[in-house]
Amino acid sequence: MCGRFAITLPADAMAQLFAAQPANNLPRVPDYNACPTNPVHVVQAGGAGRQLVSMRWGFLPHWYKSESAGPLLINARAETISEKPAFAAAARERRCLIPATGFYEWTKSEAGARLPWFIYRSDAAPIAFAAVWQSWGDADPVKTCAIVTTAANQGLSGIHHRMPLILEPGDWGKWLGEEGHGAARLMQPGAEGVLDYHRVDPAVNSNRAEGPELIEPFGEEDIPRGQLI
Repeated sequence: MCGRFAITLPADAMAQLFAAQPANNLPRVPDYNACPTNPVHVVQAGGAGRQLVSMRWGFLPHWYKSESAGPLLINARAETISEKPAFAAAARERRCLIPATGFYEWTKSEAGARLPWFIYRSDAAPIAFAAVWQSWGDADPVKTCAIVTTAANQGLSGIHHRMPLILEPGDWGKWLGEEGHGAARLMQPGAEGVLDYHRVDPAVNSNRAEGPELIEPFGEEDIPRGQLI
C-alpha cells in the first residue's frame, strides 16, 4: 500500500517532466510528509493536453453524501480495480499520475515499535504513481484521487506485501489514455532493482512531522522479518 509519500520536485520542474500545463492552485513543495486527505499534485490528460493539478488524496465515490460517509479510499488494488463499484469507471476513464520523490512504509520491532522506511528510485529519478481520480460533489465539486497498488516485488516484500504501481516514462501515455487501450497490462509489480530504501526517523510516524530530515537515513537497517505491518 502507500499511506504517505514525499514530493520535493518544484512545480515547474514537475510540469516540465510530464509535459503538463500547471494549475495556479498547486500544493506547496517540498512536502516531506504528504498525508491522506491533503491536496497532492496530479497529472491528468484531456482535450487540452496534460494538466498538473491539485486533488484531494482520498477517493470519494459519487454516492458518498459527505467526505466521511464511508471508508477513506487512498489506495485501489490493481487486481480488483475494474470490479469495485467505487473504482471501475475511474479505471476505465479517469486515470492519472501522482509525482513523488519517494514513499514510506513501516515494519515493527520485536517490542512492537513502528519502524519507518523511505523507498525511492535507485536512479534518484522522480517516481510516477499510477492513480485514478473522481470529481465528487455537485455544488462545489472536489477532485479526489487514489493510488493504485500491486503485490510487492521480491525486493520490497520484506518491508510490505503491497507496493504502489510505479510507471516508467514510456508507459505514462498509455496509462493516461493518450495511446488507446492497454493500460490494464501495466498493472503488475515493478521490475526488480528499480527501487532502494533505508530506515528513517520515527518522527515521520506523526502526520504533523515535516522537514528534509524525515527522508534521511536513520539507525539500523536490518529488516525485522516476520514483523511486517
